Amino acid sequence: QVQLVESGGGLVQPGGSLRLSCAASGSIFNVYAMGWYRQAPGLQRELVAGTTSGGSTNYADSVKGRFTISRDNAKNTVYLQMNNLKPGGTAVYYCFLERSIGPRLYWGQGTQVAVSS
Repeated sequence: QVQLVESGGGLVQPGGSLRLSCAASGSIFNVYAMGWYRQAPGLQRELVAGTTSGGSTNYADSVKGRFTISRDNAKNTVYLQMNNLKPGGTAVYYCFLERSIGPRLYWGQGTQVAVSS
């Protein structure tokens, strides 16, 4: 089993910044990718950012240039630095971990991000 604990969400004004953290614990091996999806009110869940064990990253077009995903493998933690937040960033952000073998996908509990004046 893998457990993912998210932190860092909250209320921020437009143009502000937040950093999300996702710490993995348990049977951590054969990790292929980690990252975040988000689900905004009334919308489907979408991939925000992901990073693979090989170091590649990808981002939703809407966040490119503003969000940065990074990993600290020693801490089994992935981070999402969110700068210049916009109201459209309001959503619940869900961390995920994908294995390359075995049980393949794990989810965090979600953390609320609200971008509002």
